[in-house]
Amino acid sequence: MKLKDGSIGRGYIVEKVMLELETERRLEALGLLPGTRIMILNKKSHGAMIIFIRGARFAIGRGIADKIIVGEEAAQ
Repeated sequence: MKLKDGSIGRGYIVEKVMLELETERRLEALGLLPGTRIMILNKKSHGAMIIFIRGARFAIGRGIADKIIVGEEAAQ
């Protein structure tokens, strides 16, 4: 599923990032890599999403969230 389709408060695992190289490298530097656990903290219907990655909160736009493929985190 695409990150933009995720639900607030749920945990996900990044499977694939399909962005232009410069943007992808910037997100990698911030810790968003395949295999990374992320959580959606908030999202607006047509605006930015707030996500939690490795102890930090980030805002990303819908265009970027549309190109990040995630899988649901297994229940613990």
